[in-house]
Parts: sequence; structure tokens; C-alpha cells
Amino acid sequence: MQTSTFNTPALYGDHHVTEVRRLLFEVPGVTDVYASSAFRAVQITFDETKTSHDALARVLDSAGYLGEIPVVAEASEAMEANSAFRNSAIYETVKKTVSFQQKVPYSGRPLWNCPGMGVVRAMDE
Repeated sequence: MQTSTFNTPALYGDHHVTEVRRLLFEVPGVTDVYASSAFRAVQITFDETKTSHDALARVLDSAGYLGEIPVVAEASEAMEANSAFRNSAIYETVKKTVSFQQKVPYSGRPLWNCPGMGVVRAMDE
């Protein structure tokens, strides 16, 4: 048995952990998978006669877990030319998700109940 560890920058949530484990357990020879979204790492124990470190790397890379997460950079020129940049630039990635922007006026209380966070008070000087 052999163990390989991979840094997986794009593994950032438990739903990714589940998917990585599913993908790797489909590979013949994989006996154990430890995947952590907190550490963004995957440790795989496998039979080296049935698979290899490179084959496991190809599985993770083809699923998009070894590369960095692509982030749309916002340039000041783009913001000046297109005021809807923040709301529409991500649409190509998520396709069916549409978002909107809303301005919520301050009403003297937090917008959600958070322990230890009371009403914001103005300071008297």
C-alpha cells in the first residue's frame, strides 16, 4: 500500500469532500480517502499495483480540484464602463443563477439575530 497527499485549493466545502471521495473510490485500488475542506488537502491510500500517484492526480485535476479557483477580477475601467459588472460577470460560471442588488436602509437594529450583537447606538460626544 502507498499513500499520496495532494493540495487541493478548489476543495472548499463539504459538498466537495463528498464528490472527491466518490471520484477516488471509483478508481480501482483505492482503499482509503481522507479529504479535508478545512485544510484543502486529500490523502489517498492505494494499491500501487492497480493505480498510481499520477493517475490519481489526473482524476483530481480533471474534476478541477488541483487548480486555483478562477475569480473574475474587477478592473476600475470595467466598473466605469459597465455599472452592472458585479451583478452579471459571474453569470457565465453559474448559468442559471441570477442575483440582484438591494440597498437596505439602517433601521436601528441588526438585520439578523446574532448572539452578543445588540442594537447599534450612536456615540454622544
